[in-house]
Amino acid sequence: MRVSVVDAGSNTVRLVIADVEGGVPLPVHTVKWKLRLSEHLGPDGTIADEAVRRLVEAVGAASATARRWQAAGPLAFATTVVRTAPNRHEVLHRVAAGTGVRMCTLPGETEAELTFLAARRWLGWKAGPLALLDIGGGSLEVAFGRGRMPGFVASLPLGAGRLTREYLTLQDPPGPKELKELRRRVRHELRDVAARIRWERPRTVAVTSRTFQQLARLCGAPPGRYGPFVERELACRDLREAVRALAALPAAERAGLPGISAPRAEQSLAGAVVGHTALKLMGLSRAVVCPWAIREGVLLRYAEDGADWWTDATSTAGPVTPTTGTGPTAVGAITTTAGAGAPATTAVLRVAGPPA
Repeated sequence: MRVSVVDAGSNTVRLVIADVEGGVPLPVHTVKWKLRLSEHLGPDGTIADEAVRRLVEAVGAASATARRWQAAGPLAFATTVVRTAPNRHEVLHRVAAGTGVRMCTLPGETEAELTFLAARRWLGWKAGPLALLDIGGGSLEVAFGRGRMPGFVASLPLGAGRLTREYLTLQDPPGPKELKELRRRVRHELRDVAARIRWERPRTVAVTSRTFQQLARLCGAPPGRYGPFVERELACRDLREAVRALAALPAAERAGLPGISAPRAEQSLAGAVVGHTALKLMGLSRAVVCPWAIREGVLLRYAEDGADWWTDATSTAGPVTPTTGTGPTAVGAITTTAGAGAPATTAVLRVAGPPA
């Protein structure tokens, strides 16, 4: 069975075509379109008209490519940059009208669940109790579980692109005051989630996303050309040094460092601060870099649970605004618990369905 997935993120639109016979997504063809949607937002997060037009063109090109490769789908979704945009309904409608592809936005915790599944399948059961961290452009997804799917998930507004825009644009390189305020924000957002992960005491910690891959290379991990089966780790102490190195350079010069690409150089510092702070607060000394992430998670769920899973997942999926905290469960909240003594974390979701 050949299936295609389209993922519209803060920086790129990616198409993955894979054969999933036997439950393993084997890549056949991949393409990406660099749109950098996060750079075309209004003050309230509205996506500019020209950026929407380019998104429609990219999704249309992805759909045509999938057809040429005789792949089912595409299973199309957009992440935080569209999910939290005030004009998200218009964006999804224009994509559907212009391409025939019904793109949806998945709740942040669903993204975390799918990415966790991908990491679990890649690392196997020997990983034991598994924690996952995934830094995107707009959000940070965290998950923990002992089985195939996580028992705890959280989506936090700690994306590398978002934090760069909010804290690191006054001067280049940023001053000590900006970095201090950024660290304070990250610690505040992570406090409850980090307490939960510390309590769970994971055997293995997996990190995914291009941000973590580039930071791992900066910290000495083997380059990508060695292939996905080379083991790569990221140590908390090395991330601390990475923060110092990145903070000392203007954004344009960071691209000269190992692993840091020019398109992601500006947000690499914020990503390093989030990664280091998360590992430190969670009491984790190192993490394993996992090459599989949300796209592979979508393919795995589709292969393991059938096409009905995607239909069910997208029938109610829509833009959400997640927050975390403690306290009584509100309407529409999802609360995870784990025995006496575990810190409770509530993820409150304000859900609005996509246009018909």
